[in-house]
Order: sequence, then structure tokens, then C-alpha cells
Amino acid sequence: MSEKRTEISQLGEFGLIDRISKTVDIKNASTIKGIGDDAAVIDMGEKYLLVSTDQLIEGIHFDLSYMPVKHLGYKSVIVSVSDIAAMNGIPRQVTVNIAISNRFSVEAIDAFYEGVHAACKNYKVDLVGGDTTASPSGLFISITILGVVDKKKIAYRSGAGDKDIICVTGDLGGAYMGLQILEREKQVFLTNPEMQPKLEGFDYIVQRQLKPEARTDIIYELQDTGLVPTSMIDISDGLASDLMHICKQSGLGARIFEDKIPIDQLTYETAIKFKINPVTCALNGGEEYELLFTIKQKNLKKVEMHPDIHMIGYMDKKEKKPVMVTKQDQIIRLKAQGWDHFTNK
Repeated sequence: MSEKRTEISQLGEFGLIDRISKTVDIKNASTIKGIGDDAAVIDMGEKYLLVSTDQLIEGIHFDLSYMPVKHLGYKSVIVSVSDIAAMNGIPRQVTVNIAISNRFSVEAIDAFYEGVHAACKNYKVDLVGGDTTASPSGLFISITILGVVDKKKIAYRSGAGDKDIICVTGDLGGAYMGLQILEREKQVFLTNPEMQPKLEGFDYIVQRQLKPEARTDIIYELQDTGLVPTSMIDISDGLASDLMHICKQSGLGARIFEDKIPIDQLTYETAIKFKINPVTCALNGGEEYELLFTIKQKNLKKVEMHPDIHMIGYMDKKEKKPVMVTKQDQIIRLKAQGWDHFTNK
């Protein structure tokens, strides 16, 4: 009798994480938070130590046919810095591990680390170690980052309260549309290698994909106002998916409004050209590394005039799941349609 076999694609990334987390047994009192948030939380006395790790795999997370190696080094650090910011923390140290095949030159690795160093300089992070090894094919990157946060200022995904205001930084959907532009030009090149890529006029959205920035600036600004978000997450999987994480962890639903979702004009126009709904890009695009957070209503005045923080809705215990109110006042149930590594969609 053969053993039962369950395909990982049946669970998906988040289902697999939930399955693994059920087997974890925390043994140390200093472990305040393990699996289930943007970073693990360790009690180090006066402050909490934040620890997060990320992997980037060639062919899954990046395509070197249009991703400059230097930008890849930069983005690799940014992805992890954003995890620390999502806990309302400040990044401090990072380790970088790479596995490389023999098709990569020393000069290519130099360029990769040039990007790593640039990100570390911009975010005041120390590169303190790592490991290098061989890969049978492609490039494998693993980043571990350490950060700190005051115990009274930490923001988990689970802290949102009923009627808390939902806020998001920056604008959404640009990284996804930047990827569409790059993929289009890749296909043109494969058809005719003599054709030069046409990226003029798309600089902003292409940069959102190739060289994003983490929003540590918002963390410093929130600290200056004395505002501590009740919950927070970074937008890596898409607004809908990441809002669902907050809802699940906080045991609440949410109501957001289509006309409040920030979408850059170039993102909007490019989506229309590609015959894609711009709001769909904002909801499900991912790789934004903007911050999605909730605040108590009494703190609204501290952020309502901020030019880069947008109030898009509120948490709602009456809703079992997050919903969006369209411009036509229709209520649409949001679904987690961001990228799933195990289902390739």
C-alpha cells in the first residue's frame, strides 16, 4: 500500500508555513514571537531583537536577463530591511549567503556586492558575515537580518482593533507593472536580439521592480510623532494578501475603499495599455515593500496630513473577511491572489 502523497501546491506557501508552525515547540522564555510575523522577536533585556531571513532564487524571484546584478544585490538587502521596518523596528546587521554556479564571473559577484554595500550604506546596516558555496546551476541568495525595537513600540500583525484606521504608504501596483514592461521587452529581445529595449518613459515603475526602497523613513517619522501602529506588515505579496494576514492574526475583518487606494498615474496609464485593471495591480501585484498598518482613530491627526500616508479603510469585526467597496458602492470580497511560489501564480 503506497503512502499518501500531498502536493505542496495544494497547500500553497502560506498553507505550508501554517503546517510547519504547528509542529514548532518554543522552549526558551526569551523567544517572544516565532513563526507568523515579519520577524522573530527575541527578548534581549532593554529591547527586543528582531530576526528575519529571506531567500531569493534565480528563476523564481528574479530574472537576470533584465535584472542587473548590482540592483539584485541592493534589492536582496532591501527585502530584509523591509521586514524589520514592518515590526516598527530599526535594522542593524545583515548576513549574506550566496550559492553561485561557474557561469558567474568574479566581476559579476563584485557587482552584486557593490549593490549590497550601497543598500547597507543607505540604511545604516552593517554587513557582518555570510557564506559562499557552489551551485549546480543559477544563483541562490539567502539574507538574515537583525534589528532592534523598543518593547513598547513593537508592532505585530495581530494587534489591530475594531474600527482602527487602515493606512498604507506610497503608491501601489507600480512594481507589478514594471515587471510587465520588463517581461514584454524580454520577449521582444528573444524574438529579435537586435532590438533595443524600449524602457523610456517607464523609469518610475521599472525602478519600483528592479530597485525598490524600504520605508524606514516612515518608521522614524512615526517615532517622532510618538505614534505606535496597532498592527503592521510590509506589502510584499500584495495589498489584499497582506491585509488578510492582519485580519487573520487580529481576528477581524476589514473594509477598504477603491477610491482611497493610492495608484501612481504612470502605473494607472500603463495598466490600461496592458488591458489590466489598475486596482487589480494595486491589490495583487506585490513586491512594493510599502507599509500597511493600522492606527487607533484618536491618532488620526498625527498622520492625516502626511503626503505619503494614505487612509484606505478600517478594521471591522462585523466583516468575517476583508472587503473592498468599489466606486459604484459594490462590496467585493478580497482574495489572496498574490504570487504563490509553489503554484507559480
